[in-house]
Amino acid sequence: MLIKFDEIEEITIPHLNDGAGAVSAKMYMEPSNKIMVSRLPAGASIGMHAHTTSSEINYVLNGAGKAICDGAEEALSPGCCQYCPRGSAHSIINTGNEDLILFTVVPEQE
Repeated sequence: MLIKFDEIEEITIPHLNDGAGAVSAKMYMEPSNKIMVSRLPAGASIGMHAHTTSSEINYVLNGAGKAICDGAEEALSPGCCQYCPRGSAHSIINTGNEDLILFTVVPEQE
């Protein structure tokens, strides 16, 4: 199956999980998986949230930022992958001057 993100409408979510600013995303969703490309402008963040029913995989395509996962701070840069296992909590913050762009997979949601 081919997913064409450039043909998916981008939605904007202000203060995602009580984060700063707004996050924009192009999402493919089905009952058991969510696959998306998201964009956090400079200074924006996804607030701290727990993954009680699924894990989350974030591959950084562009920009700079940090993730805080279970209290540990992790630097984000292009080519790295931030993994939040099921049962963990994390947030993502754009600390750079350009958009932080992530390719995200949330598998096997319950």
